[in-house]
Formats: sequence, structure tokens, C-alpha cells
Amino acid sequence: MIRTGGRQLSEIRSRIPLAPAALWLLAGLLAIRQAAHTLTLPPGRRLADLETWLGTDGVLQLPGSLYDGETHGRPFSGTPFAGLVLRPLSNAAEQTLGVVWTIATLLIVAAVGVVVARSITATSSRRARVLAAPVLISLMVVSLPVRGNLSLGQLSLLPVLLVLPACLAREPGRGAGISAGVAMALQPVMLLFAPFLWFTRRRDTALTSVGTFAAGTALAWAALPQDSLTYWVHHVAGAGLGGMPDALSNQSLHGLLLRSGLQGPAEYAVLAVVAVPLVWFGLRRAVAYSLDNQAVLGTALTGCIIVAVSPVSWQHQQLWILLAAVGRLGTVRADRLVWPLVVAAVMVFRSEQLLPGNLQAARTIADNAPLLLALLAAVAMPFLVRESPHWEARPPELAAAGRAPGRRIPVLPDGLRVLSRPNLVLELILIRVGYSFYSFIRASVPDQRTVAEEHGRQVIGIERFLHIDMEHALNHFTARTEWVKAFSGFFYETFHFLVPLSLLAWLYISRPAQYRSARTVLCVATATGLIGFWLYPLAPPRLMPGHDYIDTVHGPQDLANPDFGALTEVSNQYAAMPSLHVGWSLWCGLVILFMAPKVWMKVLGVAYPLTTTFVVMATANHYILDAVGGAAVISVGLGVQYALTGRNPFRDVEPPPVDEPPKHDKQVNQQDLPVFR
Repeated sequence: MIRTGGRQLSEIRSRIPLAPAALWLLAGLLAIRQAAHTLTLPPGRRLADLETWLGTDGVLQLPGSLYDGETHGRPFSGTPFAGLVLRPLSNAAEQTLGVVWTIATLLIVAAVGVVVARSITATSSRRARVLAAPVLISLMVVSLPVRGNLSLGQLSLLPVLLVLPACLAREPGRGAGISAGVAMALQPVMLLFAPFLWFTRRRDTALTSVGTFAAGTALAWAALPQDSLTYWVHHVAGAGLGGMPDALSNQSLHGLLLRSGLQGPAEYAVLAVVAVPLVWFGLRRAVAYSLDNQAVLGTALTGCIIVAVSPVSWQHQQLWILLAAVGRLGTVRADRLVWPLVVAAVMVFRSEQLLPGNLQAARTIADNAPLLLALLAAVAMPFLVRESPHWEARPPELAAAGRAPGRRIPVLPDGLRVLSRPNLVLELILIRVGYSFYSFIRASVPDQRTVAEEHGRQVIGIERFLHIDMEHALNHFTARTEWVKAFSGFFYETFHFLVPLSLLAWLYISRPAQYRSARTVLCVATATGLIGFWLYPLAPPRLMPGHDYIDTVHGPQDLANPDFGALTEVSNQYAAMPSLHVGWSLWCGLVILFMAPKVWMKVLGVAYPLTTTFVVMATANHYILDAVGGAAVISVGLGVQYALTGRNPFRDVEPPPVDEPPKHDKQVNQQDLPVFR
């Protein structure tokens, strides 16, 4: 076994010269898609906040106050200074405004991506800088904060862009300070960046930003005295404007405490007890990482503190959490992906997509995931410092390099044929995302009943021609034999997911090298099965009218009714070819047959796919040709896996010993943090 170093990874990267162009194309397509989606939304959902802020005479909230919710449906939630900025908007330009506003929002996203990517890769190669920007832009475009900004017509992304030059530049000029001050005038909670700038040795910039904030706020007081009094005094810097603070979409500590039942002075006291040390310790960490030449991470952590301590932190104000994904965690390369993927999952998927189900504890975590992630990033995650011996992660354990002369197998370069155990959290994330993708595709495949039934007649005709049409006899035998019916129903509904997941867990713990290969086989087979569902929608025997099959699992179905049962709302019922029940069981049987230590276990391994094949036919869920299709997709998975790695996925391969990491690792601790003076 050998390891691959930086030189080999450079060679791998050199094989994909089109990667930058492809990534930029992807970013552009995602931006176009999001813009088209926003502009085609019906009135009332397109630029919802912006449209409600426009007054009856065409100018923002005129006649009347900015914060007159009774007249305009919903009060303006920005600062009086933001009201001055938006005053020129008119109803006459509303349609044009929607296009301009949407394009401007996407341009702000692109600018944030480029600025952040340049700061992250300041000491990296040009290729790294080129690749980082489109990846970050693509992730931001599909994230919930950007999608919220696009649909609502909010200003929340502009302050992020305005404050970045002051925080990321090594020697920010007066213009950067003015830009940050404008951001603070638009969102007063951004004033937290003033001490961050001060303690990161940007004192002139900090003073300029505070001065600009004061000037802008004073200008708004002079122009809009009544509105300024309403915003700063009656609503205490905007608290209570723009929605109910206890709403689930408010991902701040204030919102969480209100949802927990605390109100009034007790809630304010608890908030102060939690928020003050959070700001103190979180800001110290942010300053320390910024002084460690991790300016983006320090800035993002400050933004995470802002998300937590703001009176309200709506979805469109949470971009800072996504930027915190730049922090480095872990000692090996696989571990480095865990934190960015967790952050990306929380910021891209809604709570019901993250943790589906009705378990109250899981529901609470998913519903408050952005706030919890912001708190973890700000005060808890032990991000590495540049002096750490683990700053450059250890390479994974790899298979033997090279290939026989003239052979094209394995296709994967040496640096990607890994043998060591993958990160568990990363695998769980991939399994969750993969299952969501599987469920979405399976439910979205064409479900034309006529086409599916015609394909069913084709399959039945082929089986009769080959004299293998045994499903009808098995099905009726099962229906009239109670113990077979009960056993088949239990087997069909219980083991399909339980056995594969159990075997994956066993492989992960005891056979990490085989786990990677076996998991690849299963994933490729499942993806191939989804293609089959799409290309050949097929009605299973139980849904074939006129053929006298009995659904022994789900009960009788009224096939004369197009909506023949509630079962059709669960998943597409016309995805019978291939049978993944048989395919997955065959994969399980192969794993047990080749890897189980006992003979009786191997016998069970052989019996499991055979029993599954019997059950899916006995319950009228599949034809025998569906079972053949299930075996075929597993064969495809085996072939693809062998072509990629050049090894048998079930062969016992011992990974090389792993180097022991250094005993001591330098993390950010209290001694590393600068002292406030």
C-alpha cells in the first residue's frame, strides 16, 4: 500500500481542465433558474415584502408612516435610513423593479462569493481561487437565505457585502469603513462588527464605520423624526416589526425563548444572561481566528453571533451561518467534509427535509437547526489554527498504485481509491441525502396508468411465452394460506431497509475497506433502478385489472377508480421494474455469503434473496422478470465498482496501518485569544 501526496493530487486536478468552466456554468444556470422561479411567482408571493412596502401613491409607504401596518398590510421592518434609501421606488416601475431587484440580488450574491473566495484562497494556487468562487456562489444561490431574499425582495444581503471589505482586507481604507457604516445603518445589529474591527487592528476603519452609522441615522432622524422615534424608541431598534418574534422562522435566542414559553421580564433576564457571555466569548474567538489569517472565518463567526443575539433573525438574514462553513475541522481529508456538509444541509434544506418524522426531540432540533448551528460555530466548534500540525490534513489510506500495462482498469486515479474507514457523520449525511433523492425520483417518475398497464401486459405476455408466469399461482396460494400470507406481509414490509442498513453498519465497523466498495455497488444499483423506473413505468401484478391478482399486503384496491387508494399518495405505484427488493436482497446475500464467518450464516445469505423473490411474487408486488431486473442492476453495480477500483468488493482487504496523529494539537484556547484593552 502507498500513500498519495500533494504532487499526485496536483496530477489528478490537472486531468480536469474543464472543471472551472463547468462550475461557472453550473453557477450561472442555478442563478438563472432562481431568477426565473422568482419572477414567475404569482403576485403576493413575488417580492412579497417589497410589494407591501410600496405606498398607494407609488412611493414607499406614502402617504403615512413607514411603520403604518394598518394601511399597507404589513409594516416596513427596516431602519428609517433604509426607508430613505428605498423612497424613490414607485409602483409605476414595479414590473421593471422586480427584474432589476432580482438581478441585483444575484449580483450581490456573486460579489460576496468572489470576495470571500479570494480571501479564503489568498495563499493558494490560481486554480483554487478559480474553483472556490463558483462553488461558493452555487451553494449560496440554492441556500435558504438567498432564496428568501429573492422571493421577499429584502435588503439583507447588501449589508453582508458592504461589511466584507472592512473585515477581509489587510489594510482597509476609509471607503471600507464608510461601506461598513452604511451596512450598520441598514441593520443596526451589524454594529457588533465595530468592536470586531477594533480588536483586529482596524481601528480607523472601526471609527469610520461608527461615524458613518451615526451620520446616516442622524440624517434619517432629521428627515423622518416620527418614524425614527417609532423605530428607535417605541420598537427598541426595530424589535417587533416585520412579524411575530416567536415565529419558528425567527432563528434568534429571543425567538427560541419566546417559543419555550418565557415572556416579559423573565425572558429578558434569561436572554441577557445568555447573550452577554455569548457575545464576549464568541467575539474573542472571532478576533483570534481573524488574527490567525482566517479573516473569513472570524467575520462569519461574528455574523453568527449577530444571528443569535438579534431580536429577530429571519431566514433571509442567516447567510453568515453558511459562510462559517470555511472553518477547518478534523485530521484527515474525509473529516474535512463533515462540517461544510452539515452547514450546507442546514442552510439548503427545510427542517422537515432535514429530519422527517414526528419524534418531538428530532423535530425541535430540526426546527431550530440554524440557531443551534450559529451557536456551535460561534462558541463551541474547535476550528483549527494555522499553526496546528493538522492544518494540512493527512491523506487517506489508499489502494496499491498502478495498473497492468495496456489495461484501463481501474478508472479512478490512485488518490481516490481509498481503503480506510470513512467518516461516520459524513456517511449518515450522504445516506440521508441519497434516500431523499431516491424518494423524490421514485415519486416523480412518469406514472401514466395506461402506459404502465400496457407494459404490464407486455411482461405477462413474455412470461407466458417463456412458461415462467408463476406469479398468479403463488399469489393465490398465499392468499388462501393464512400463515404464508402473514409471513409474506411481515417479510415484505420489515426487511427491505432493515437488513441492508444492518449490513452497512456491520461492514463500516468491522470491514471498512469492503464497506466502501459494497456501498458503491448498492448506490450504483439503486441509481440504475431509478433509471428503469423512469424509462419503463410498470404496473405490478396487484394493480393489473382483469388478471385476478390479490394484494395480500395492502388490501383490495378499487382499480375502477383512477385514485384507487390512499396508497397512491405515498409513492408512485408504477415503479415495479426493476425490483429493488430483489436487487437489495441479492446484494445482502452476496455480502453475507462472502464475508460471514459461519457456514449457517452463509446459508442464510443464500436463502435471503431467494425468499425475497418468493415474497414479492406471492404478494403480487412484482413479476419474476422484475426480479431478473433487480439482479441485473446489482450486476451493473458490481461492474461499475470493479471498473472504478479494480478490486472485488467482497474480497478481504486489510487497510495499511494508520499513522498515529501527534499527541498535542494547538487549538484556539483562552491563552491564544487577545486581551481586550
